Amino acid sequence: MKKTSVLCLLGLAVLGSASLSHAQQSSSATEKAIAALENQWLESQKTNNPDLVAPLLADKIVSTGNDGKVETKAQMLADAKARKYTSAEYEGVQVIVYGNTAIATGGFKGKGTDASGKPFDDHDRWTDTWKKMPNGKWQCIATHDSPIKM
Repeated sequence: MKKTSVLCLLGLAVLGSASLSHAQQSSSATEKAIAALENQWLESQKTNNPDLVAPLLADKIVSTGNDGKVETKAQMLADAKARKYTSAEYEGVQVIVYGNTAIATGGFKGKGTDASGKPFDDHDRWTDTWKKMPNGKWQCIATHDSPIKM
């Protein structure tokens, strides 16, 4: 093999490694950003303040609750205003990034009262799909949760 060919291959290997490293750093930064948005969502539940989560939700979000009911953004926010949490926490949150899309999963435990004043004690597994919008902000475009049977 010629010396120039070896140098070219070595150069490509270095560039490929640098690109991979940049992609991993970028993915890591995105994972942290999505995790922070999920924490903001949790904070909205802990403080019974749906205004914290409203800007994180895409206008056409698809929400499937643990009862199988599909809701719009307006319905989600109305439900969030009606529920009063006395406790809320996440378990094992993980984020996987696919370019301009990210999938966040985790567990949720929450207690409080629903719109009718009836107590609830939820233990769910959730999946949120996030998309980087044209304005550069991440928004949740789909959410789903399923009850964990004890």
